[in-house]
Amino acid sequence: MVDASISGYSATSRDLNNGVTYVNGFPVSNPFYVNRGSVKVSKRALASSGYNGSRLGFRGTEDLGGGLAASFWLEAPITNDDGATGVASFKRRSTVSLSGGFGEVRLGRDYTPTFWNDTVFDPFGTNGVGTNLINTAHGYNTASFGAKDTGGFGGNTNYDRASNSIGYFLPPNLGGFYGQVMYAFHEQAKVKSDSAALTNAFYKDNNTARAGRYVGGRFGYANGPLDIALAYGSSTTGDQYQAGITNKVNTFNLGASYDFGPVKLFGEFSKAKNKVDYETQQFNIVDRVNGTDLTGYLLGVTVPVGAGLIRASYSAVKYDNNQPDVLFQPRIADPKASKLAIGYVHNLSRRTALYATVARISNKNGAALTTGGPAFFETKNGVFTPKTSTGYDFGIRHAF
Repeated sequence: MVDASISGYSATSRDLNNGVTYVNGFPVSNPFYVNRGSVKVSKRALASSGYNGSRLGFRGTEDLGGGLAASFWLEAPITNDDGATGVASFKRRSTVSLSGGFGEVRLGRDYTPTFWNDTVFDPFGTNGVGTNLINTAHGYNTASFGAKDTGGFGGNTNYDRASNSIGYFLPPNLGGFYGQVMYAFHEQAKVKSDSAALTNAFYKDNNTARAGRYVGGRFGYANGPLDIALAYGSSTTGDQYQAGITNKVNTFNLGASYDFGPVKLFGEFSKAKNKVDYETQQFNIVDRVNGTDLTGYLLGVTVPVGAGLIRASYSAVKYDNNQPDVLFQPRIADPKASKLAIGYVHNLSRRTALYATVARISNKNGAALTTGGPAFFETKNGVFTPKTSTGYDFGIRHAF
């Protein structure tokens, strides 16, 4: 599948101080302050994967008899705009599986159960500038386009896919009920010695004893026009052995869609927590980090129109920094953002489609989510605050 688009992105920051600056959280009036207005950063590009992810894959199945089958699936991402990324790795999916009346056992790199709800119940399928804000806030489609490899929300590298995983899928003959569970190995070295000094010395230099592990599941019901599913997953992002601190991103989401015929409605609620577990109580409130909560929701619709399809969605996210109560220090408003996206897909054939999408994000209280492209312009002294981001995709998708 190859997808290419002419895309544009812009991110506008504004000086919101208006003669008032903040020192240690307190407002200080400055009558001589000169407001610096706004600054806009924009970019146009020939991009890929605006409607569907460009990819090249190989898959096959062998009938083993008795209802058993063995399968493999190798799928590589493609950046067809410059040809720089091809079949150099199979980072989209690389699995081998055994299936039968018991279901399917799948080994390798695959979608996580919690990501499925984000993409299945998004009218834009988490692709292009229209992708929902839940997806963006988790770091999958940020300005750098690389956060999904280095870790998005809470440093979670297992948001969309997990490597070194074992997955089990329920059989498809359960009257509409479906489900999966996944465990991904962290593959970190562990040392246990009779000498506590040796053990502590090892973990002092390698403080990621369980980082990379993922445990999750997804269960749902699909019958006729209704599809509904809930999912939960826990990803270990850091493990400071000596300090007794473990970092996790725990995610819960619930998504649903209903096809009325003339229109199809989509919805999702998502809750994620960047959780910090302490083995011992932290008595100093400054030393104790409470983690960050991320709450998001999505409402979407698709409308078939002849050979085409209208797509639209509204999504919003809010961060809760769980600020501790500190005497004489006011709380800082938590960041939040909302997004409106609308698009049209015109099918020239079963395999070829033209598409157009436009989207706009409004950021508040320091949130800095974008539709893609360049990041917001921000100065070190915090003069400019991220506000709005807009984007568009005009492209063609061809499946083969």
